[in-house]
Amino acid sequence: MKKKLLFFILFSLTAFAQDLPPIIKYSSANYNAGNQNWMISQDGNNYLYFANNEGLLEYNGTAWMLYPTPNETIMRSVKVIGDKIYTGCYMEFGYWKRQADGLLKYYSLSKSIKKKIIDDEQFWNIAQYDHWVIFQSLSQIFIYDCKSGKYNIITSDTGMNKVFAVNNTILYQTFSSGLYEIENGTSKLISNAPLFANSKIVNIFSKDDCLLIQTQYDGFYEFKNNIVTKWAIEADNELQSGSVYSCQMLSDGSFALGTVSNGIFIVSPQGRVTYHITQNKGLSNNTALSLFEDADKNLWIGLDNGINCINMQSAVHNLVDDTGFLGTVYASVLYEGMLYVGTNQGLFSKPYNTDADFKLIPGTKGQVWSLYEYDNTLFCGHDYGTFIIKNNSAQQIVTGIGTWKFERHPTNKNLLIQGYYQGLALLEKTPTGWKYKNRIDGFNYSSRFFAVNGNNIYVSHEYKGIFRVTVDPEFTKARKIFTYKSPAKGKNASLSTLNGEIYYASKDGIFKLNTKNNEFIKQQQLSKIFGNDEYTSGKLIPDNSGKLWFFTKNYINYFSSGKLNSDLKHNIIPIPSSLTNSMLGYENISQITASTYLIGTTDGYYTININDINFKNYKVLITNVAANELNKNTFNSAIAGQSEFTYSENNLNFSYTVPEYSKYVNADFQYKLEGMQDEWSEWSNKSFISFKNLPPGDYTFKVRAKTGNSLSVNTAIYSFTILKPWYATTLALIVYLILALIAAYLVNRAYKNYYQRQKEKLIEENNRLLEIKELENEQELMKVKNDQLQQEFENKNRELAVSTMNLIKKNELLSLIKDDLKKTGEGGDKSLKSVITTINKNINEDDTWDMFKEAFNNADKDFLKKIKKAHPLLTPNDLRLCAYLRLNLSSKEIAPLLNISVRSVEIKRYRLRKKMDLLHELGLVEYILSV
Repeated sequence: MKKKLLFFILFSLTAFAQDLPPIIKYSSANYNAGNQNWMISQDGNNYLYFANNEGLLEYNGTAWMLYPTPNETIMRSVKVIGDKIYTGCYMEFGYWKRQADGLLKYYSLSKSIKKKIIDDEQFWNIAQYDHWVIFQSLSQIFIYDCKSGKYNIITSDTGMNKVFAVNNTILYQTFSSGLYEIENGTSKLISNAPLFANSKIVNIFSKDDCLLIQTQYDGFYEFKNNIVTKWAIEADNELQSGSVYSCQMLSDGSFALGTVSNGIFIVSPQGRVTYHITQNKGLSNNTALSLFEDADKNLWIGLDNGINCINMQSAVHNLVDDTGFLGTVYASVLYEGMLYVGTNQGLFSKPYNTDADFKLIPGTKGQVWSLYEYDNTLFCGHDYGTFIIKNNSAQQIVTGIGTWKFERHPTNKNLLIQGYYQGLALLEKTPTGWKYKNRIDGFNYSSRFFAVNGNNIYVSHEYKGIFRVTVDPEFTKARKIFTYKSPAKGKNASLSTLNGEIYYASKDGIFKLNTKNNEFIKQQQLSKIFGNDEYTSGKLIPDNSGKLWFFTKNYINYFSSGKLNSDLKHNIIPIPSSLTNSMLGYENISQITASTYLIGTTDGYYTININDINFKNYKVLITNVAANELNKNTFNSAIAGQSEFTYSENNLNFSYTVPEYSKYVNADFQYKLEGMQDEWSEWSNKSFISFKNLPPGDYTFKVRAKTGNSLSVNTAIYSFTILKPWYATTLALIVYLILALIAAYLVNRAYKNYYQRQKEKLIEENNRLLEIKELENEQELMKVKNDQLQQEFENKNRELAVSTMNLIKKNELLSLIKDDLKKTGEGGDKSLKSVITTINKNINEDDTWDMFKEAFNNADKDFLKKIKKAHPLLTPNDLRLCAYLRLNLSSKEIAPLLNISVRSVEIKRYRLRKKMDLLHELGLVEYILSV
């Protein structure tokens, strides 16, 4: 049991001991297709194509697209030739071609020769020779002439292993019969040597003046002058442990070998194993079904469960600790040929630049904070105190309290200042070695970041800010402690020294200490680095070559001194923090060699050779243009040429990409839509953009990219037009103009008719007004006449009244005279009697009435007739009384006219009222006046 445990521990150490090029993993969940990938190819745009269990899988560097096989079977082979992508699957082969909208469309080649295909036949390989495309199954080879469209078929009774295109020749191996060459459309046996008859050949390469044969189990062989000899190499022992399933010669002459159960091997041209990468070292799976080197010299691996890409030419190499044994790396240093890494698990070491395993230095298990080389001595700041490291052993010189870091004493080379959890202390070099000397009393705050300038020690505390600790000449106690209000404290802030100058970095910017007044001055130009939300950490890390390193959101940065002045030069390595996987506030980078730096991560570390960093100028491509109406499904549009969209199809989505496949380089994009915006957008890693509700007009969409520090070699352009709605087109405007003219004519005509009618109406109205005026004049004239008649009537009434009054007075006078005469002539004088008789004749009522009646009828015509008609029972005396009452005469005035008393008049009035049968409340005179 102990032996098994020891083996497991050693195996775990070996699993992460080798620095490897970056590996990008794509699981089936990433690309949304089947697990297995049988063959890989690449087109002129650098798009990758995979023969996947579920169909043709395309990857453009940004997005995956699956095109299912035409008969829903497993796709076994793929090969890009020109602008066509040839594929083979179960009982079917053909090619795919890109359409105007950017999508691929399948064209079958095998349907014309279906009868020639053997039942249950699958096409496992595709090769090219000149203008022929070769489709190979395990039973037959179909040679398709691209010019004539004709086929040549080669069969084998024993079955076929694989077709190989080598040195302008087409070779194939049959099971148990040998190696053949296809010449002039027919097969020719090259060799039936036991190797070719009994061993499965994985691939054949051209090597110098011979053929290099890679077998499944027996390694490499050379075939020259019909003689087979073993190519004995260092890698043979390791290769014999696995079954080789796929093999590819790389552009540098090395070989990539994929095994069934032991990952992949990278073998140098001399036969030495450069890398052996397995699932424990970063692969998704140990079964490599296919290998392919792309145009950027990345190695793609089609696995039994996923796809991996290895950046073989990357300046970055990493060690990934998937086991958790090594842990998070906080510090590293190259010391006496040994690479030391301090982690949260302890201090580990191994010989530098070897594949040896990392080993834990005894006694250092636990959190390591720093490694510092001084005076040929390696110091280790540890959670348990301070250690001196020598010959892979650790000697603890400070115990009990954790140590953060170390700095040189400003004047005494035999002293070191260390910052620890409870302040500052001194280490002293003695004849017997370095020892703890004393603590600097009076300052008890944790001193993770500090810098020394004379007797002033500047300490940065994340939660309390910056302190200036002035110590005595012996560095035994703090005489004065000053707390800076500016710069303010900040998360992940730090303080460090570069070329004798002290710098402080926080989210507020970068500050430099002015030693004359001990104030920190903000460096405006340098602080711009933290703009645009770039700040993640202010950790400042000096190296041995005068560089000051720090990390931001999208870059690894360092300051270096200018050659012609003292100004700091800002340099960037465009590796974003999302890919470095570092601990915020605990980022670390150390200089291993003159150009190689080691950066700690949460699962190991990676190294960068800054001299090898270069960024290719890639081409940016528009991959899809989709449009849609509001609340409707999108449809794809042609990518090339000028496109037109209807007014309602004014919601456009653009997808674009840079086909680059580096793990530590992200492509950023910038776009603008001419016709809507004239300025380029901000840089963004989004590979798509949408525009909603575009108004009608002509537009040109432009997009460019940036990979690292390099702009794309082109700007992708797409021009399109949003058409006006039908009611705003030129034809519609012409129609509108015609309708407007017609409408204007009709309106004008209507106005003329209206005004004519108005004129006629006005004339008619004026005529009516004139007629009315004439009538009014006539009425006025009639009124005048009526007034005159009324006046005449009234005059006559007055005359009648005067006449009546005169009669009354006359009768009264005559009556008085008669009465006097009667008194005088009581003696019987005949002459008096004659006079009285004459008087009686003159006051005769009948004669008086007749005269009155005639005058009354002239003044008030028809009254007597009306009243007689209304009351037939009235007597002449009654009518006479009515006439008098009509004249509004009183009873007293009426009595003489009737030659009766006033009392008799009243009686007559009463009787008249009864004859007329008047109501009690209606007056007699009132009634007579109303008739």
